[in-house]
Amino acid sequence: MIRHLIAAAALLAPVPAIAQSQQEALDARYDRALAAGYKALFLCSAIANAERAGAERTPESVMQWELTGIQAPLDGIVGELPYEIVRADEGGAQVRHVSVAWAEDMPPRYAVHDTGKGCALLPIGGEPSPGKVAVRQESHPSAPVVLPKAAALATALDRGFSPSYGEGARTTAVLVRRGGDTLGERYVEGFGPDTPQRTWSVAKSIAATLIGAAVERRDIDVASTAGLGLTDTDPRRAITVDHLLRMASGRYSDTPGNRTDPLYFGGATVGERAAVWPLIHAPGTVYRYANNDTLMAVKAIEDTFAQHPPAELFDRLGMHDTVAETDWQGNYILSSQVWSTARDLATLGQLYLDGGVWNGERILPEGWTRYVSSPSGPQPDRDFGYGAGFWLFNKSDGVPADTFAAMGNRGQYVVIVPSREVVIVRRGEDPPGSGFDIAAFTRNVLAALDN
Repeated sequence: MIRHLIAAAALLAPVPAIAQSQQEALDARYDRALAAGYKALFLCSAIANAERAGAERTPESVMQWELTGIQAPLDGIVGELPYEIVRADEGGAQVRHVSVAWAEDMPPRYAVHDTGKGCALLPIGGEPSPGKVAVRQESHPSAPVVLPKAAALATALDRGFSPSYGEGARTTAVLVRRGGDTLGERYVEGFGPDTPQRTWSVAKSIAATLIGAAVERRDIDVASTAGLGLTDTDPRRAITVDHLLRMASGRYSDTPGNRTDPLYFGGATVGERAAVWPLIHAPGTVYRYANNDTLMAVKAIEDTFAQHPPAELFDRLGMHDTVAETDWQGNYILSSQVWSTARDLATLGQLYLDGGVWNGERILPEGWTRYVSSPSGPQPDRDFGYGAGFWLFNKSDGVPADTFAAMGNRGQYVVIVPSREVVIVRRGEDPPGSGFDIAAFTRNVLAALDN
């Protein structure tokens, strides 16, 4: 009996080790595929969207800023992967696609470019089909950089590029607007007013704005079901658009912050990754920050995009250098994948200062600013509160209590201070482990404006 047990143990013992070894190899291969997708998409988007706006980015610049200091383990892989940028033969020398090799037995990862829609990442193993690239749109010449006239503001903006607000933070742009006028802006070398950067989760606030415009058109009600679930009896049908905007859907997500790498860098689609997560809390009872919630809130107004695409709203607001990118099937990734300039983001903030009215035309419903900046749902356990697609500074000492902001990964901020008629934009490429103290920066900028 003992001999049989020992023999059985000897047979079973290698199984976990072999399975672990196989899994490790599989994970390492998948990480290479994700790193290649990350590199292909960022090279494509950064270069093509800059050229669309009349600016210029080089692969070396993208490697220095967007592709340095990214999350592990991709950070140790991205640099070694070879890439190719293929440009169109027609309609100018614009980017057609970017490919990044990652495995000898698989095709490269491809990011394909469309002038009006930016770049989309094909699924792993996917290859671009031949076809014409849309003719490049006319770029809009920008005004010169506004230098701050007040010494106090100039000093405050300068400090935004120093380690004052976070060791290791890397600021690329700061801009301050008051009463509709830009009082000062500054850019790091290689960036300027026409240089779009990825907004990361600032896109969630843009998504809330697009939903607000749909509410104003009476295309949707935030109190109505978002349409999740497989049938009318599916309990997920109780999830409203408001729940999704407030990160309170009650759905499960598999990582803190809801990492959506398969969608962002793996070439999966929105429907594949964001739609089917199960319910584990009653909707509206628990805060859980989730990309999937924003993606499904946008999905709820998807039927309106044929007549009212995001680009239409950007054009109405004069945000001509802002591009909302999609997955390879055309679904908007408005939880993160929007490219925009500091000036365009200041325009977004100004729309909220002006109560949703732009050039005399109501874009957002009356009271929408109050709606997105009210902590009416369950709240996060952190230094900032949460409204509907916007973060709240209601816990920040020395900052007006009505301050709210769009905030995104790697240090993207659009701070809106209604009581002061001020918008503050800070763009960055902050690596993991570092951060930018946006509350302190806001406090110091506001103090500078008083001098």
